Amino acid sequence: MKHSLWLLIPALILTIFSCNNQRTKAPDVSDIEAPVKIHRFEKDLFAIDTNAVPEGLAQLEVRYPEFSEVYFNEILGSKNPQIVPEGHEAYMEGFLKFPSVLALYDSCMLRYNKMDDIEKEFEQAFKYFKHYFPQRPTPDVTTFISEYSIGTFIYGEASLAVGLDFFLGTDHPYAVYNPGNSNFSEYLTRTFTREHLVSKTVQPLIEDMLGMPYGNRMLDMMIYNGKKLYLMDLLLPHTPDSIKWEVTSKQAEWLNDNHLEMWAFFLSENLLYSTEWAKIRKYVEYSPNSPGMPEEAPGRTANWIGLQIVRAYMQQFPQTSPEQLLELRDSQDFLTKSRYKPRR
Repeated sequence: MKHSLWLLIPALILTIFSCNNQRTKAPDVSDIEAPVKIHRFEKDLFAIDTNAVPEGLAQLEVRYPEFSEVYFNEILGSKNPQIVPEGHEAYMEGFLKFPSVLALYDSCMLRYNKMDDIEKEFEQAFKYFKHYFPQRPTPDVTTFISEYSIGTFIYGEASLAVGLDFFLGTDHPYAVYNPGNSNFSEYLTRTFTREHLVSKTVQPLIEDMLGMPYGNRMLDMMIYNGKKLYLMDLLLPHTPDSIKWEVTSKQAEWLNDNHLEMWAFFLSENLLYSTEWAKIRKYVEYSPNSPGMPEEAPGRTANWIGLQIVRAYMQQFPQTSPEQLLELRDSQDFLTKSRYKPRR
């Protein structure tokens, strides 16, 4: 029934909309300085002499005072006596010697012993960041491994952290590690690659600037996520859309080809103002598909529509700076003023 509905969208809806889908031209940032030196926490951690773990950990915490606090307390939990009754130092000695952890570290080093190309990619992104947000501190980047606990996050004022074990490539046996873990579903692990590393690491920075979503209607979430994708376009203008959208190239093509049909579908299904999470989740959260749409459609289609709405708004109000865009939180007002009208 849903698939039939997709094919039977009223002709009136399909003919009345039109809009320009152009994006912002990337500015020249060649004169902006934003040097990047990735801090390799995992290398320094595994360089500790296992015959002198207490001393090595103490030196590591001096070198990484803020990150080590997050890593040991919140990621590994090694300083929490309820989680690790044997104590932090004993646990870390075992961690550094455990065969599966050592194998994981070796896998990361095979792929990420050198990261010169990624440093250059971060440097370019941070040049654009300084261009668009000159009053904000320029981020720095720290790498780590955590046995698949967390991929990327932001901490401190503007420090980014990236778990290399979440970027080991599509041939890495993630599903073997934990077959029942939905985080290792194929449609997700397809993006656990070197090409996606910078894009995924930048996302927490953008989310931190945006703050919390503005409401629980699908419209609220699609505008919020549309802003996120728009800002990623600003910081990563040379990165393929399929990488930023985390879809295949064929799915990216499908999105561009079915712009009008998706919008009409959301309207005909009365989803725009729905707050039923079970009903709208797959259109705004990670999902292998979008219910009611053809099988070629990826998940999170509402977020892609949100991006088009943000682009339409910025075309209507080109004087709006990215900093000002962050403060626009009335989703209905935003949609109305955007004069968003998709075209075939």
